[in-house]
Amino acid sequence: MKNVIKISMIALILSLVAACATTSDVENLQSQVNGLDTSVKQASADAAKARTTAAAAEDAANQAAQLSQEANSKMDKKFKRSMTK
Repeated sequence: MKNVIKISMIALILSLVAACATTSDVENLQSQVNGLDTSVKQASADAAKARTTAAAAEDAANQAAQLSQEANSKMDKKFKRSMTK
């Protein structure tokens, strides 16, 4: 009977220790998940900002290309006029 009680106590202590380790492991994983969640949110915000900046840069480049084409067209007209004189 004493052996059964000793074995039961040892099993109880081991299960409590294992449960505590498991709880701390879960808490550790939860803190890591929370940290990753914050990182993902920051990366998403950075990506949205980069998208906005890229769109603005594309608009500026398109406008510059249009102005360049207009300037080239005007220069061609002036050159042709000077050639006919």
